[in-house]
Amino acid sequence: MKYTQLGRTGLKVSRLVLGTMNFGPQTDEPTSHRILDAALAAGLNFVDTANVYGWGDNKGRTEEIIGTWFAQGGGRRDKTVLATKVYANMAGDGDAPWPNHDRLSALNIRRAVEASLKRLQTDYIDLYQFHHIDRRTPFEEIWQAVDVLIQQGKILYAGSSNFPGYKIAQANEAAARRGMVGLVSEQCLYNLAERRAEMEVIPAAQEYGLGVIPWSPLHGGLLGGVIRKEVEGGRRASGRSAEALADTAVRAQVQAYEDLLGKHGLEPGETALAWLLTRPGVTGPIVGPRTAEQLDSALRALELELSEEVLAALDEVFPGPGPSPEAFAW
Repeated sequence: MKYTQLGRTGLKVSRLVLGTMNFGPQTDEPTSHRILDAALAAGLNFVDTANVYGWGDNKGRTEEIIGTWFAQGGGRRDKTVLATKVYANMAGDGDAPWPNHDRLSALNIRRAVEASLKRLQTDYIDLYQFHHIDRRTPFEEIWQAVDVLIQQGKILYAGSSNFPGYKIAQANEAAARRGMVGLVSEQCLYNLAERRAEMEVIPAAQEYGLGVIPWSPLHGGLLGGVIRKEVEGGRRASGRSAEALADTAVRAQVQAYEDLLGKHGLEPGETALAWLLTRPGVTGPIVGPRTAEQLDSALRALELELSEEVLAALDEVFPGPGPSPEAFAW
């Protein structure tokens, strides 16, 4: 396993992040525990979740699965850098959301941390992330709540998710005025097919010393060899991939991607992850395996060295937006 610092912190994390969103809804508890054990055995120490994972009437279920894994002992909690998130309302489907049970008010942050700690069966969270921006709550209030939790030892670092560049700047300037470290990471949608983060989010993250943690590195399966799977096994694309492939231009782009990798003997999913590992500012992409076999495939990406020829060709197939502000100003 390869490790790096999380942004400007002294915290060492693996260059792959184990995403747990499938634990509960698609992967049962025993299988989830086996995946967590396999990840830890491979040296993957960075585990990401959110209080809302489990979804619907089962919100919080994913944190509970991680908590029962920690409870097995064996140094599992001590070896894990644990990240979770706060923002969404935890009311079940059909239940009316209660005021102050969502977003980033000091009250909800305090309540949400206590609930997550209980589900996770731990007394602290390494990285506590704001799952979305809260347009109603000033950062001064958010940082006051975070400061109290740090002093209590309940969280160690704060990060953001799905923040635009200007909010990263606002958040860290507000933290600096309080003499606080501020945000140390940004978790954003970023992959070969979706590179808009390169315009403002990633430059802001680099300027303020945040580690970038890309989610959906295969863009909902679109970059995982979806067309080849259709041809070879009759497995039809579904969800986001099916919607994207309905666009003939997107389908042609994905076909060109798969043809390029076939020419070089490369696996699409592993290549998409390996490409992210070459990008400036990226700490490590989030992989969300439903099975142990999918975890094995993700781990192989760590050993994959992409040549300059392949990297240049990937830029031709999936061109980025270019540097900011030149990309939109000139």
